[in-house]
Order: sequence, then structure tokens, then C-alpha cells
Amino acid sequence: MSQTITLYVDGACKGNPGLGGWGAYIITETEEHKICGGEPETTNNRMELTAAIEGVLFCPANAKLVIWTDSNYVKQGITEWIHGWKKKNWKDVKNPDLWKKLDAVCQGREIEWNWIKGHAGHAGNEMADQLANQGAEETALQLKNGNAKKKAEPDWLLNDPFGLDSAEDEDELIEEETVFEENSSAADENLINTAHPESQPESAEKIPPAAKPAAPMHPKIVITPATLDLQGPRQLILDTETTGFYFQDSDRIIEVGAVEMINRKLTGSSIHIYINPKKPVGESENIHGISDDFLKDKPLYAEIADTLFDYLKGAEIIAHNATFDMNFLNMEFTRAGFPALSTVCEVTDTLAMAKSKHPGQKNSLDALVRRYEIPQRDRTFHGALLDAEILSDVYLAMTGGQVSFDIDALTNSEGGQGASSRQAVQIELPVILPSAEELTEHENWVKQFEEKQGTPCLFAK
Repeated sequence: MSQTITLYVDGACKGNPGLGGWGAYIITETEEHKICGGEPETTNNRMELTAAIEGVLFCPANAKLVIWTDSNYVKQGITEWIHGWKKKNWKDVKNPDLWKKLDAVCQGREIEWNWIKGHAGHAGNEMADQLANQGAEETALQLKNGNAKKKAEPDWLLNDPFGLDSAEDEDELIEEETVFEENSSAADENLINTAHPESQPESAEKIPPAAKPAAPMHPKIVITPATLDLQGPRQLILDTETTGFYFQDSDRIIEVGAVEMINRKLTGSSIHIYINPKKPVGESENIHGISDDFLKDKPLYAEIADTLFDYLKGAEIIAHNATFDMNFLNMEFTRAGFPALSTVCEVTDTLAMAKSKHPGQKNSLDALVRRYEIPQRDRTFHGALLDAEILSDVYLAMTGGQVSFDIDALTNSEGGQGASSRQAVQIELPVILPSAEELTEHENWVKQFEEKQGTPCLFAK
């Protein structure tokens, strides 16, 4: 081999599906390369895979590659599960086009695949994350300047905007193997994400002030603007990480993450902040994996309190064991000179909901994920934004369900009030045949469905 090249690859997505980007930070023996790109409508998993593909293609074929990714979906997929997928002729595999392409570009190469924890302060991974977000921003700018197709209004059968299916296009189950993926929707703390009106559906109007907070004052606050313009009460699914369990005994908040939901739809808006507690994190690092060294350059709570308070106030806060989070938030806001958050927000505790719904059973977040068969992600370490995203899936599952109409009961009720005077009416309904243009559009839709699902459409013919 002529040389050894180290690659850090990452993907990002604003909405999942939504505007996305990929990035690869490539370090050779003599120089560094930074490449990135994006797509106007994609998923986080597709961007993670694209980053790996583009990174490998950039390197000479005779070089040894050492690849680092924060996605177990990519790492274990290419090193373990892909053999089973090939034997099954890619049956029931998501993103088969990209998996086949990644497999092809890796053939004949010497590659060492490694996993690294995302958003943990590692310079190479952080650079790849910045590049992925840069790719998304450049794609959004192209949309704004008219250099890319305007994003079409989403097809509800393809994209499931009602949240009836899993909220993220990720995490497949291969036999008894579970695909774990590190949270990669949180942007790098040094980058403030931006969105453009052109990336919204054509029917979208300007986002109202209540759903679009003012730009953050501190550069290490990450606020992702909404990609959906929805009207209605705001719900914020929230989680915090702290230095310990006792807000009365000097423990402090070190991380806050929240995602926005309106009318049971995730809008794409979120907030994510790391905070310097000015005290050692101690043994709590074993839970969240956030070190003192990582937090030393992060802002104090007083420096971010105004922006965070403006984003949260007036919304319904949804949290698992909400008493814990609200006690800490009330304490921190009071210390910073603000009112207690619980005085300006309604609070819903999903742990209390779960205990009422499933008495006598385990009702931790992990237990509920298994109970409601929500796609699992790597929670070796807890993370505020990751847990908030998972909790949004759990909340939708716990509060969802189809409404059934008891037609028989309705008929019997009507019968008890007296005989019906209905008369049979013969109506000859017209038959409207599709035009050639409509047939072509239908065929295109079926192709999109098959590409997205990786399986033939049942009504293709």
C-alpha cells in the first residue's frame, strides 16, 4: 500500500426526511481535504452512507483507509450485516441503492472501519459534522438561488407526515440484530443552522413568531428553525443532563435538548445547548459521557438563559420524569433572574402517563421503546437531544391509536327508534378513466415508492 489515509465521515438532516448534508474530513500523510455536499430531500441514514461513499471514492484505490463514523448503522452494516443482505438478495433492506454502491466502491480496497461517539468533542468527528452541516446549508442556498428544483409538496404515503409510522428512516432489524445509531441530528455547537423558505412546501407561509425564536445571542447555542409551517399550540419534548440528582445540593444542568411538535407533527425545530456547570461532573459522566474537558469552553447558564427561556416559554413541556427536569430548570432560571419555567409552561410527565397506562411494569424510556417497538438507537450514553427525539416517538405511540366506529351499534340504535324509511335508489355511477399523463404520474409514483421502500409496490400493476 502506498499510504495510509484517515477519514472522518458524517451526515446531517434537518427534519429526517428533509434537507440534508454529508461531509468527509480526509487526512493523508502530507495534507488534509474537506469535501461535502447535500440533497434537498433525504434522510440522515442516506447522508451517513453518502459521506462514506464519497470519502472512499476521493481516495486512491491503492491506499489503506482508516474510516471513523459515529453511525453504528454504517459501521456494522458494511462490516457485518451486508453479508446476510446479499444472501437474501437485499430483501427488506432500506436504502439498498446506497448500500450496493458502498459495497462496490469498497471492493479491492484495504479498509479499517471504526466507530466513534458523536458530539463528544473529538476534533476529526466534529470537523466531519461541520462539513455535513455546511453541505446542507450550501444545498439550501442553491435552492434559494434557483439552482436546484424547488422542494415538492410531500406525498403523505411516502413520507408519513402524521407520525403514524416511525419518525425516522433508520434502524433496521436484521434477524435478531438491532441496528444502533448515534444521534446525529444535533448540530455542532459552533454552528448555527439556517433554513430557507424555498426548502418548505409551496403552501408554507412565513413561520409565526411563536414558532420561530429570535436568533441566539451566544454562538454555542444550536437552534434549528422549523421546516414545517404549522399552526397550533407548541409542544416541546425536552430532556436535560446534569452533574447529579440533587438540584438542592449544588448539582447543575450541563445539557438541554428539545424538539418542537405542533398538531402531532415534528416541525423540524429544535434547540440544543451544552452548559459549563463550573463544577466537576463527577460520576455522572458514566451516564451521559460528557467530560469536564468537553464542557470547559461551553457557556454558563446565565449566558444562555434568555435565549432558552424565550424558546421554551408558553409551550407545553413534555418530559420523562418531568419533575426532575423541571426542578433543575426552575432552579437554573431562578438563579439567572428569570421566573420559574413551570410558571410560564404547562408540563406533561410521560413517566406518570406510562405508569397509569402500564401499571406494575417497567416504564423507563428504554422499556417503552421496546414495548412500542420503536426503532432503537445507541444509548450507551444518554444525550439530551437524542433522548428528546426518542421520547417524541414514545409520546406519539402512547397517545396515538386509531378511532373505530361501531357501525353495528349505530345501526341497532337507529333500529330501536323505529323502522327506517330508507328507500333503495338506483344510481349509475360514471366511470372516469385516467389520462395518459395521469398514468405516467402514477408510474413515476410507484417507482419512487419502490426506491424508498426497497420492495415492489403491491399495486404496481
